[in-house]
This record gives sequence, C-alpha cells and structure tokens, in this order.
Amino acid sequence: MSSETLTPSVAELAPEFVALSDAIWDEPELRWEEHASVAKQIAVAERHGGRITTNVAGIPTAFTAEWGQGGPVIAVLGEFDALAGLSQENGSTVRQPAPGNTSGNGHGCGHNLLGAGSLLAAVALAKTLEREGRAGTVRYYGCPAEEGAAGKSFMVAGGAFEDVDAAVSWHPGAGVATAQWKSLAYTQAYFRFRGVAAHAGANPQHGRSALDAAELMNVGVNFLREHMDDTDRVHYAFVDAGGASPNVVQPTAELYYLVRSATTAGMRALYERVCKIARGAAMMTETEVEIEFDGASAEILPNLVLESHLHAVVEAMGGVPYDDDDLAYGRELLTTVPADAVTHTKTTMGMSADDDSPYFLGVPPKPDPVHRPQMTGSTDVGDVSWVVPTVQIAGATAVLGTPGHSWQMVAQGKTAAAHKGMVYCATAIGAVAYDLLTDPDLLEAAQAEHRATLAVTPYDCPIPEGVIAPPVRPGYRVR
Repeated sequence: MSSETLTPSVAELAPEFVALSDAIWDEPELRWEEHASVAKQIAVAERHGGRITTNVAGIPTAFTAEWGQGGPVIAVLGEFDALAGLSQENGSTVRQPAPGNTSGNGHGCGHNLLGAGSLLAAVALAKTLEREGRAGTVRYYGCPAEEGAAGKSFMVAGGAFEDVDAAVSWHPGAGVATAQWKSLAYTQAYFRFRGVAAHAGANPQHGRSALDAAELMNVGVNFLREHMDDTDRVHYAFVDAGGASPNVVQPTAELYYLVRSATTAGMRALYERVCKIARGAAMMTETEVEIEFDGASAEILPNLVLESHLHAVVEAMGGVPYDDDDLAYGRELLTTVPADAVTHTKTTMGMSADDDSPYFLGVPPKPDPVHRPQMTGSTDVGDVSWVVPTVQIAGATAVLGTPGHSWQMVAQGKTAAAHKGMVYCATAIGAVAYDLLTDPDLLEAAQAEHRATLAVTPYDCPIPEGVIAPPVRPGYRVR
C-alpha cells in the first residue's frame, strides 16, 4: 500500500513536525492574526526546500509551499488559528489556564496539530516523489482564519485553487472517520445599531435606545427558530451592549450573528430573514442598523471515489498506536467529558458500550454514503471541495467524546497521544495524495465524479461579489 511508501519519510520527519505543532500550541493566535504561526511554518517548509508564496489571495497570513513540478497538482490543506478564552494548561485533567499565557487564547480545535500534520504529509510526499524521480506538484496551503471567518472561502474566491487537481486534508478529533459528515453552510455578520443618547431618568423621551433594538432583534430571531429547518442554526454574541451605565439611553449596541443551514442557498435565505428582523427592530425603536458581512462558507461536497480510497488506506494502516501511558492519561481525562458525548462517539465508531478504552483503537466502520450523518457545524473546507475533488480524514487525537472548542481539547494538544494521531493522519493523507499523483485512473475517477455533481448543482459561492478578504478591508477589527 502507498502508506508503506510514505512511512519511512514520515517517521524520519515526525519529531521535527511534532515540535512545530507544539511551538504553535505555545503561541496561540486568533483568526487573521496568525503571523508567528505562519513564520514558524514557513521556516520549516523552507528548510525542506519548499518554494514559498506569501499573501495568497491578498491575505497576509495565507501562504503556500510547493515542491516538484508539472502536473498533477495536489493540494494539502493546513490550518493554525486558535480560539479566544480557551487558555489551558498542557496535559492537565482539570480546568486550569496555561501559566504564562497572556493572550487567553487556546487551540480548542487542534489546529496546531492540523497545520503541522498537513505540512508533514506534504514534505514527506515531496521527498518520496523526489527519491523515486516522479513528476507532479505537491502544494501545501497555509490557510488562516478557519475559526469564524472562513479563510479558505476567501482564498477560493481569490482564485488560489484554480490550477489544483485534487486536495487532501484532515482534522483532529475524538475518533477516526474516513467519510466526511455533512456540514452546514454559514455566514456571519455584525449588526450595529445606532440610536440617540439621553438621560434615562430626566428625559428618556428624547433618547432612542440602540440596546432596545438589539434586544428586540434577539427576541425576533428567537421566534424565528420555530420556523427554521431542524438542522438550521443561529447563534449570537453581544459585542457592545451600549455601556455600563443604566442611567443613559444607550446610543450604540452591536451584535455578532452566525447563521447556518444545510446548503448555501438555504443559508442565504435564512440570513436574509435575520437581516429583515434586524431592520424591523431598528424601525420599531427609531434607530439605525448597519450590517457588515464578516465571512461565509459553503457546505461540504463529498467525493465518494476519494473516500473509498482513503478508507482502503486506513484499513491497511490499522489503528493509531497508542501505548499504556496514553491510555492511563486518557482514562483520567475521560472522567471530565460528558457521558452522553462519550456514548455518542462510541456509537458512531461502532464500539461496544462496555469498551473501556478512552480512545478509538481500531479502524472506523466502512462509510455508508446513503446515510451520511449531518454535522451541524461548519468548515471552510467546504468551498475547496466545490472547486476541486477533496477528501479529509478525522483523526483520533483526543479521548472519546472530547468536545471541540473545549478546555479538554486544548489540554490534549501537546500530549503523546495527540502526536501519534497527527502522524497517523499525516501518513494517511500523504498516501492518498501519493496515489493521486501516481495513479491517473484514480485522479480521473475523482474528477469525473466532481464534474458530474457540478453539472447538476454548480458551486454557489457564499462570499458576496466584490467583497475582499477582511484583513485588507479598511477599518476591519479582529474579534
């Protein structure tokens, strides 16, 4: 199997890329601000002969590293952004912010592992092709702002994938999966209400409360929830509640909304309903509302040809090689994970309810494309999957049931078990990429399936026409 072809290079390189992953974990950066993470990745890629292109699609923290020449061109997707408010001590089994972490950020989705593992796959693949004297181009994509901004969607809209023949990726998680779950398309926007300040006791009649407008918008959206599809999701946060004084009619208020639906078309329709509610709230309160688009992504388009091939690679590899120390730590951490989340993951993985292992140790069940589960989260890998055939593996880097965006996920980000999962997934996606480069029939079959789908359902880009990437938009403020 091709995984055996990649294994020597992966094994030789793994310590360096584990160290890269840990270094990115140590300095967690939020979306669009991943300058240190990018510098660390570029330094490693250049050390291994990668040809670097920065400012991809006009985005300062997007870059590519390329090896080889000629076709086909295979993309390997990586990420490196963190999440706010999730600082956590490494390896701890209790909630405890990391000592010395002044940002408060943490890698609650494992993107430190994701980027380093994908770059490991790309470099190992490049060295294998060079050793064998094979043609083809391996291109690693350093993709910023997956968390709440959809960096890849902006990269797709900017033409970054126009010459790519296929793409591979992976994502850290609490089990191994070779089939992509359905994801939701999403958009997010700021709703900024502007009113008139006044003394709340002496002359409130002269004021127009922006906070009232924001609260009315939230009430309206809450009533909307009854009239959405079951898998639709709408979330919000207050960015500005108008100030700390109750004796002032608040002249400003700002909400940050995220709207999800099963398709881009459905999401767009639901988003417009949310916008109508915002405008209605402004009308009721005689305030004004400004709506600023912030990011969006399409739903995933699975590729059955590539998923089937990935599954065969994983079957040949077997399970992730956890050791007794991994299992001991995992059992202790597992006591902090919600029991229903553990049960759900066991069911998904085909495990017995009596299995006391804290990790998934085997090979995942064979994908069933007819009953593909609906994930009610989102990923900007979706937009890449609509422009090139794409496959990704979910990797077992965390104990069963570990919630994404949680302190438990951050705590596991530098553990030996997480490192093993990262190397395992790097081998798997590297093997699939190797086969796409060396087996024209596999690549053509994946592309033929992709073309057939798009002939019936064309790609619907969720980025409004004329919108440029937020990092270069005047006045853009990172949240």
